[in-house]
Amino acid sequence: MSDNKTDKGSVTVKLVRSIAGTRESHRATVRGLGLRKLNSESTLEDTPAVRGMINKVSYLVKVL
Repeated sequence: MSDNKTDKGSVTVKLVRSIAGTRESHRATVRGLGLRKLNSESTLEDTPAVRGMINKVSYLVKVL
């Protein structure tokens, strides 16, 4: 298995761009993904809801 899947059914995301100057709803989505500071990482369950959140702020995050 590759590094982006720590175990089946999970996905790791990393905040790679600052949320400064972004829409409030996008900031809330980033916080909902469990990301705070730049370069912070969060491992989440791979669900359609989480995938949708990642898609919404895809310009701010990177899937590892």
